[in-house]
Amino acid sequence: MSAAIGEVARRYGYPVNTEFGGHGLGRTMHEDPHVPNSGRPGRGMVLRPGLTLAIEPWFAAGTDRIVYDPDGWTIRSADGSRTAHSEHTIAITEGDARILTPVP
Repeated sequence: MSAAIGEVARRYGYPVNTEFGGHGLGRTMHEDPHVPNSGRPGRGMVLRPGLTLAIEPWFAAGTDRIVYDPDGWTIRSADGSRTAHSEHTIAITEGDARILTPVP
């Protein structure tokens, strides 16, 4: 999954931020496992039924570096270029993965 995210970003000319990525879901925010926005095919963890993940690619037009606003929460690209962030929650099942946040 990480390899696919990074490959799509690079194919369209976007640098890949590796400070952020997806994560497991449970009782606290941003649980393990971490799902990087880049990786090598076939090298990540095995996705097993029962696992629920938030997949969160974060791309900026000009740089892979980020800066935080003084509020400690707002994130921007270090060079001021436009950014995009989206999130989908998926559940790994015995069959196909289920997207729990489908677009209407």
